Formats: sequence, structure tokens, C-alpha cells
Amino acid sequence: MAKENIIEVKDLTKKFKNFTAVDSISLNVKRGEIFGFLGPNGAGKSTTIRMLTTLLTPTSGSAVIENFDIKKNQDAIRRHIGLVAEKIILYNHLSAMENLEFFGRLNHLPKKVIHERAEGWIKRLGMEDWKDAQANTYSTGMKQRINIVRALLTEPDILFLDEPTLGLDPQTTFMIRTFIQDLNKKGITIILTTHDMIEAEALSDRVAIIDHGKIQAMDTVNNLKKKVKGKGSPTLEDVFLQVTGLDIRDKLGKAKKQSGPPWQGGDGKRVR
Repeated sequence: MAKENIIEVKDLTKKFKNFTAVDSISLNVKRGEIFGFLGPNGAGKSTTIRMLTTLLTPTSGSAVIENFDIKKNQDAIRRHIGLVAEKIILYNHLSAMENLEFFGRLNHLPKKVIHERAEGWIKRLGMEDWKDAQANTYSTGMKQRINIVRALLTEPDILFLDEPTLGLDPQTTFMIRTFIQDLNKKGITIILTTHDMIEAEALSDRVAIIDHGKIQAMDTVNNLKKKVKGKGSPTLEDVFLQVTGLDIRDKLGKAKKQSGPPWQGGDGKRVR
């Protein structure tokens, strides 16, 4: 029996003045799958994720998440999703538990529920001995584990993971990848963005590759590999480079100032 779509995207577009960051993309994500969303720097994947998580308003097109429209039902969508952004969202002067209580209260969760859920996830991620230490004493991997717990406090149906293992040591990377698989086995749908092709290949049921704002390829990893020419045992990296080319996407960006508290996006909308 085919799984139903939990996310449906049709002709989604985002323009910034004369620049089209996302250009009329369409895709579906099935309930309970791990969906890898890949692309070079500046390809449009982060902009797409920000639209799907209600942090950016599309210029045109549509997207429905759990039958809620991203333009009309933002609060309802936020109750169904969790976001682990590339930037770690924690207050350094608070402990893990204090951070989690703060963000849980922002989501209108009772204190008792916050502590029950936080304790369970913290134990699962091996942070129980450090839960009362200030976050500014944590390594990057420790902060990322608490960042993941923060996103899980609302028990989301869909978890968006943006580069969840970036810059982490091999042991922490292995733990987080295993944890992602365990979450998925419990029924949570995962949207994964990563530049690590080994990670994407190991975790993803299906993959979409976006470049220049357009979906260039989308299928299971095995089916995508069949399209690679001239290699006996192609990898997902071979697929990626065949689809996107070998040019390095270097460009300068404007210096950014934080426009609000760390739980908000650049446009002031709350990150859940």
C-alpha cells in the first residue's frame, strides 16, 4: 500500500527583487520517509526549507503540510514540525534544561511536559550528566544534541534537519545518524539537507537535487545511480556531480546582523 503524502509542493517560487532563488519547484514527501534535499551552495535549498517551515513567504506557488497551507495556516503547521537549523539555537548562559524549558514555554508546553520529554531525549542522546551545566561549556556536538532535543519537545510529525552533523567528530556524527534512523522508525518524517553525500546516501529513502533554483533530479538513491554514465559502481556523490557539474559556487555575501532573538529567523519569525 502506497504511503500518503505528508508534504505536497507545487510550483513553489521565491524571488528577492530581480533574483529568483527558488524557481517553480514541485515535489512530494511521503509520510514516514527520510527525504534528502541536496544542492550546492546557493542552489535554493535553504530558501525552500525556510518557506516550508513558515519562516519565509513564497512569491508564488503552493505547499501543503499535513493538509495545511503554508500561507494560510502557519500556526497549525508549526504545531506539526520541528526544525534543527544549521545555526545552533541556544542561550549560552543557560543550562540545557533551562534552555529547553524556555523554548518549551515559547511553544506553550506545560513545565511538567517539558521536563518529562526533555529528560527522555537527553538520556537517549547521552547528555544526562551535563544537563545542568551552562551551554557555553559544551562542545559543538553537545550543543547540537541539545539543539535536536529542543526541536523534538513538541513531538513533531515532521523534523527538518539542516546540516545536522556539520563539523562534528565521527563518534557524535555516528550517534546522531543512528538517532535520526531511530526517530524515523518511530514514524517521524525527516527532511534532511546535507553536503555529506555519504550521510545522504546512508539515510535517505529518496533524494531531490536542486540547482539554480530548480529540481534537477528526484528519485531513490539506487534509481539515481543508474543514470550515471561511465562508472561501474557509482555513488550518490557521482550522481550529484553529474547533475550539478564541477564548478565551485564561490560568492561573497552581505554581512548579516542578527535582527532578533536567537529563536527567530532573519525576518523576525519564530523558529520552532
